[in-house]
Amino acid sequence: MVTEIVFDIETKKIFDDIAGSNPADLGISIVSIYKRELDDKFNEISGEMKSFFEEDFAKMWGLFSNVDRIIGFNTLHFDVPAIAPLAPYDFKKLTHFDIMEHIKNSLGFRLSLNAVATETLGHTKIDNGLNAVYYWQEHSEESLAKLKKYCEMDVMVTKEVYDFGLKNKQLKYKDKWNTPRVIDVDFSYPKVEIAPQMGLF
Repeated sequence: MVTEIVFDIETKKIFDDIAGSNPADLGISIVSIYKRELDDKFNEISGEMKSFFEEDFAKMWGLFSNVDRIIGFNTLHFDVPAIAPLAPYDFKKLTHFDIMEHIKNSLGFRLSLNAVATETLGHTKIDNGLNAVYYWQEHSEESLAKLKKYCEMDVMVTKEVYDFGLKNKQLKYKDKWNTPRVIDVDFSYPKVEIAPQMGLF
């Protein structure tokens, strides 16, 4: 049995609005979390999506504990440093799994979630991050509902990309010449080696 979280955040500001490049200075408007259990063949047994606006963050920290993998896209460079100062524990030390980092290690450069999802899944995100900031700033019931839907859909697209890579050991994209390419990835869990038991005598 494996327990995983796929998560994404949206911010209150963009980098043009702040001095410097620290994601923590952008402020977090919402965090969406999909927590699930997988069997030993990595088939999903159960899963639940939850989203938390700022006033509810205290309710979400416990979800991140006792999980085997916390999955996201560009999380090590963006989401994790943005959320870490708010966490009641060392968020950076949890078991993070950044899909973009694996792509970069394979290709030598980064790709966007849109670029990978479009070719791998045949569909992509429903909106863009700039609009997510506008939704937060407008702060109407309708705009906050759009923000929540956008963040949750980003989580689902990330989950689908991860599942494809986990099962097929590859992802797809188009290069700058618009040529379809395949990225070899290994999302498998490390095999746990059981030391041979020593005899008592």
